[in-house]
Amino acid sequence: MKLLPFCILTLFGVAANGEITFSSQDVELVINETYTIVVQSSQGELPVNLNITSNHTDIVSFTPHYLSANSSPPWNIIATGLNPGHDVISLVGNSQIDVSKAFIRVTVERSKELATVSVVVGWIYFVAWSVSFYPQIYENWRRKSVVGLNIDFVALNLIGFALYSVFNCGLYWIPSVEAEYFEKNPKGLNPVQLNDIVFSLHAAFITACTLIQVFIYERGGQRLSKVAGLLVTIFAIIIIISFILPFFNIMGWLNFLYICSYIKLTITLIKYIPQAVMNYKRKSTIGWSIGNVVLDFTGGILSMLQMIINADNYNDWASIFGDPTKFGLGLFSVLFDIFFLIQHYILYRRPMYLEIPGENVINVSQSDSVESENRDEEPDERPSARPVVFSDNSVYDTRTERENLLQ
Repeated sequence: MKLLPFCILTLFGVAANGEITFSSQDVELVINETYTIVVQSSQGELPVNLNITSNHTDIVSFTPHYLSANSSPPWNIIATGLNPGHDVISLVGNSQIDVSKAFIRVTVERSKELATVSVVVGWIYFVAWSVSFYPQIYENWRRKSVVGLNIDFVALNLIGFALYSVFNCGLYWIPSVEAEYFEKNPKGLNPVQLNDIVFSLHAAFITACTLIQVFIYERGGQRLSKVAGLLVTIFAIIIIISFILPFFNIMGWLNFLYICSYIKLTITLIKYIPQAVMNYKRKSTIGWSIGNVVLDFTGGILSMLQMIINADNYNDWASIFGDPTKFGLGLFSVLFDIFFLIQHYILYRRPMYLEIPGENVINVSQSDSVESENRDEEPDERPSARPVVFSDNSVYDTRTERENLLQ
């Protein structure tokens, strides 16, 4: 019972004294640059002294180190950048006043110029990655065929970008999910930005268009492999179970989004393997757009370059070596792009074909038959128009390809 008056006083004390807020919660400084943080109180004078602290002592200096009791707002805190890095300046509160919003994230950088270069590089790789989906779509349309494009790759890619879109849209647009994230990371930033949403939705849409091409164009009898089918089934089961659990309060929606992102990361690690194996079996990269590879390679290199620039500018090498997931995934994709470039320009530059005598994958018209009967009278110097088959039994029609090239 003795705790009851204390709890009541504490409750009304918080209500009476309100909250303390900072004028900004993010600021970027260069070394030796100063910034004035304006501190406001919703209820006037402070009832107690409040200490000002930071996570590091060698990145940002600040004065004063405490706010005096019975002083009136506003108060000014002068912050000065000392060394590159990330820091958080905050007030240490007590039960009498709310200081949950009294903090500021400070980023100290070596150079404004490096920060500008990082932004430019970021936009270039954003454009490169966004455009990289179109060469394959154009190649399929030009050939009216998807022979040479692995269906497993397309299916896994679509699932990956669809889940990436779910994660981005959920964390960016659903207030309850965002609140759940900030509850776990009270002084953090929402990791999803608008350009992430635009990229993921665009990628999912274009990949879906590529999958439609798989169904409407000639594909040489190719189907989804059993391994890919098994993976898709496993992913579907995990997603369905994870989607149901939040309705029973077994886990939150934020965890569901994290599971979607983990599946996306898994797909990123394995999605290129079917295409690489297919190219190896066919001893050819015909049908697999090299433009897609070049643009993806460009985006991957620039993405890693931006991470290195930021790590140097903010002395944040731990973001690469301490948590290598993002950098490692980018490097993994670049290595596969290099492998595809080697396949296209070195290993299978002159693909070997095995012809199927007397057969064709397209209907031969009567005029074509008559023309073939008169070949003895009028010799045809053109290369054979009969189809070819690769070692994986996919069929490639040289007549169609030659006509497309002549257009």
